[in-house]
Amino acid sequence: MIDSDAIKTQIRQAFADIEPPPPWCLTGSSEGDEPQLLAQEFRAVLDRHWSELPPAFLDRAPDGYGSALSFFSDEAFRFYLPAYLIAAIDGNLQQADPVFHLTHGLAEDAARPINPRRYGARTDRDAAIYRFAMFTPAQASAICAFLEWFAASAESSPVERVRIEQAIAIYWIARVV
Repeated sequence: MIDSDAIKTQIRQAFADIEPPPPWCLTGSSEGDEPQLLAQEFRAVLDRHWSELPPAFLDRAPDGYGSALSFFSDEAFRFYLPAYLIAAIDGNLQQADPVFHLTHGLAEDAARPINPRRYGARTDRDAAIYRFAMFTPAQASAICAFLEWFAASAESSPVERVRIEQAIAIYWIARVV
C-alpha cells in the first residue's frame, strides 16, 4: 500500500502557499440555494488556512449537503481541495467526494456535452481541463499520488478504480511534468 503519511506531506507541501480566494470569488455559480449557502459558510472561515478546517465542516458544507466541491469557483476549488484530500485519506469524509471531482470529465464521460442549449459544444472534458489548468506540476503530482492511493485502498470500488486509471492516463500524468 502507498504510504498515506507521505502523500499527506506531499499534498501539504504542494498546496502550502496557495492564498485563499477573495470573498466575492468563492462560488462558480449563483443558481440555486447551495452556492449562496457555500459562500456564507466559507466567508466565515476565510481567515483560516485550508489546513485548519475540521473535516466535519468540509464534509457537511454547505448546510449539510456536502456539495461544496461542486459549487466552488476554480480558485476556491484549488485552495480547499488539499483539505478534502487529506480528510479523505484519514477516512473523515462521508458525503464529499474529491475522487469524483478529480476524475469526472476525464474518463468515459469526457465527450458528453454539459448542456448544449446553454453551453453549446462544451463537454465535461472541456470543463474539467479548464478547472484543472490552475494546478502546478507539484500540485498535479500530489493529486496523482492521492488518486493512486485511493485506487489501491479498500474504499475504492472497481468502477472508481477504472475511472481513476483512465483519468491518470488521459490527463493527470501529463500534468506532472
